[in-house]
Amino acid sequence: SEREAYEFIVDFLEQEQEQLDKLKFLRAVSMLSGAVHAQADGTMDDFVPKAVLAKKIEAFILEEPLEVLVGPLRQQAMLCIVALRFLLCHFCWPPSLLHCTSPTCQTIQALDDMVQALMMENAGPSMVMLQSFLEIILPWLVESEKVHEQTRALGTISRMLRSICSFPELSHVAEFSMSGKLMGTLGLFCMNSNYEISMGASEALHYLFKVLVLHRITVPPAGPDASQTAWGRFPPQSFQKYLTPEERADVLVVSMGALTSTSRHDAQAASEMLRMILKFSLPEIGKVPEIVTFIYLHINSITEATAQETVKKILHLLARTYTDEVILTLFKIDDQSQRGARKPWEILASFPKGYEVIMEYLLQRLSPQPESRGDGDAGPALRPLQATRAIHELLLEPSRKMEMQAFYSPLFMALLFQISTLLVEGAAEAFQDQQHVTEWVDPISSTVEALKALMRSTGYSDLVSYIQKLRGWELLTSPERHHEGVALLARAMVVKNCWHNRPIFSLVVRMLQELEHENHLTALVFLTELLWSPDMAAIVDEVTLRMLASWFQCKEPAVVKLLLRAVEILAMHGNMVTWNGAEGAGCPLSSPFPLRALQPYVLNCCYSEDSGIVAETFKMLKCLVEQLTWEHSSAFLIQLAFTLGPFLEEESELLRLMAFESYGALLAKVSRRVLVFPLRHQVFNLLILLVLHLEDVNVSVAQVRPEVQPQLSLSPPPLLSLQIARPALCHTATVLRWSKLKVIFAEKDTWTILRALLKKEASKALWFLKQSVTLFRSPQAPIRQAAVWFAGQILQTLSDAEAREVEEAFTALRDMQEDPDPAVSCLAVQTFYVLEAKEKRPVASSTSCFCIRRP
Repeated sequence: SEREAYEFIVDFLEQEQEQLDKLKFLRAVSMLSGAVHAQADGTMDDFVPKAVLAKKIEAFILEEPLEVLVGPLRQQAMLCIVALRFLLCHFCWPPSLLHCTSPTCQTIQALDDMVQALMMENAGPSMVMLQSFLEIILPWLVESEKVHEQTRALGTISRMLRSICSFPELSHVAEFSMSGKLMGTLGLFCMNSNYEISMGASEALHYLFKVLVLHRITVPPAGPDASQTAWGRFPPQSFQKYLTPEERADVLVVSMGALTSTSRHDAQAASEMLRMILKFSLPEIGKVPEIVTFIYLHINSITEATAQETVKKILHLLARTYTDEVILTLFKIDDQSQRGARKPWEILASFPKGYEVIMEYLLQRLSPQPESRGDGDAGPALRPLQATRAIHELLLEPSRKMEMQAFYSPLFMALLFQISTLLVEGAAEAFQDQQHVTEWVDPISSTVEALKALMRSTGYSDLVSYIQKLRGWELLTSPERHHEGVALLARAMVVKNCWHNRPIFSLVVRMLQELEHENHLTALVFLTELLWSPDMAAIVDEVTLRMLASWFQCKEPAVVKLLLRAVEILAMHGNMVTWNGAEGAGCPLSSPFPLRALQPYVLNCCYSEDSGIVAETFKMLKCLVEQLTWEHSSAFLIQLAFTLGPFLEEESELLRLMAFESYGALLAKVSRRVLVFPLRHQVFNLLILLVLHLEDVNVSVAQVRPEVQPQLSLSPPPLLSLQIARPALCHTATVLRWSKLKVIFAEKDTWTILRALLKKEASKALWFLKQSVTLFRSPQAPIRQAAVWFAGQILQTLSDAEAREVEEAFTALRDMQEDPDPAVSCLAVQTFYVLEAKEKRPVASSTSCFCIRRP
């Protein structure tokens, strides 16, 4: 009875034990456990502490000899452990073992019962305990070469999985992480050549699949019930639906590990299982670095052709989906092992479509990105320098030259912009701190090498050598002369007439439509130099012109100077004469369309606050005047004539000289036929100014005009009249058909020219007087002096009626008596005395200064 069992247990614990007494003690523990289990709130500790009983039973087991595994004492001890374990739960005994009578079967049943009892926690099995058992059993299955050991391990796994299928709840399910490894291992053994092993693995895989379906999905799966799933094949749907990303990775690693097996059958089985997995779209995968590392280290040991293709496809799919992790892992392994294995990069380059996807992704990564991708993914992201290194590695594979044609233009500009960012903005230090960048990696040189590799991969090896001869690569990497290198690179592409010039040009135009572009200066330098190509200038359209016009509003002097240079280059091309996009195809315009569109912005640069921009503008305008024809550019040239007028009196000698040069070149293009209003009025209005500037002494003439060499003499510096003003006067006389005056303009001095002009064109005396009075404000004393003298000459020739109309001239002349230059003020006083003597005007004030010197 239960009372007798209890009394025997107490007596037994206090005395020495014989073998029969041990068996009787174990049966008594089982009987008492059953009695306690029948009570609603019964506990063994009310009678005998469970810990004491457990220690005694453990001692019995340890005392048994190891060679006797099926002894009755060991079996009864394990059944006692099961009985004690189940005191707090309800358990249904497996019917298949209840009727087993052989000693071996009973021992196995006892072992299974004990394992199942140990897995129990509260109301259901503990998945953490199951994982602990599997970690012990799986090595026996994988590493053993004995069939009976593998069969026994598979049977144990199957029975453990079967025992938990009937429980509605499992504890610590989220902590169970062996599903992927277990599924991969069992899947491989399903295709074992031994029938017993194959069936055992199939049965275990069936129960694993059943557990996953019951405990990892809230909605019952469509189709056949999990309990009816056929054994003997790998269930790919379980890989897709019921495994976590990390567990899927475990399946792949286990399968790829079998590919390296020396057994041909194991490699074929693994290849077949991977083929079944890849038949569907690859779901989210975890442990990507672990998979890539495995492929990197073992790809050369996989010799079977089908298996190799399968592994290549896995790496390719991972690279398309997890580009950052794959490439960073390859870099990390390369840097640590220093092996420099090319095989993984060859694999990435072996799939044309995948190659394009990866290149496109890397191209996006060349521009700085946030630390995270913003989609909740905590994985690392490629930095620009790392993306450059990956591009370089892929470009070294020669198999994808055709695919690179589509990426050449954006990739070329992205690498060029990266060099500019590193050099101009001083970002090299920031790149050095990036993850997985070794100390020997130089950001600038590595980017330049990637650019060279890109050019060689698309057939431009001769261009790379040509730039090397011109030392262009050295300029490109020089912080002080970087943009010179950019210009040289573009000019070399024009000289070699590269096929990609046109797409690159169109790409740069699209980039510059964004006014806040980070590398706009580099882009403008490159674009300007490409315009030297007639083909590039021919495709300049309204979109390009609007882009250039918008950049004219930039405040950076370097940008404006580049734009002026671009306009100058455009003016040198024949396509400026007509433009097929405006006013009909091939129809001549009043001015070349690009120039007409940019004319307001170019002329507005003459009034810039930056003297360097103004000087560059006048230099460009002179070139434009020399290049353009009056027939096709009359509107622009007339507008330019009016714009240059005020600058002929500019204080800066350099700007004044350049203004005279442009105005003189413009007058050389004017003929009698085209001298109509308002240009005729403009020419006459600047006539006296040209004459008086024969007295303009420009000390910078020798420096600005290279043909005039400085001489070691005491003679005064060359006059502006010798270079600019006198030829302009001669052109004016030619246009006006003043043949006699032209001789005087070419040979005589200022005073003779003024007298001859007043005598021949007496009807325009008042007009000449107005121009002379305007020049009273000239910053140069010699010109003011000549203007006062000529005004006096004109006033002496006026009739009484005309004299009453020039009150403003007399007022201005009176003010000139206070001129800071003594010669000018004395001449003004003398002129008033002369006019008084001729009874033309009373003297308004007296002076003690009598200047007898004639001009």
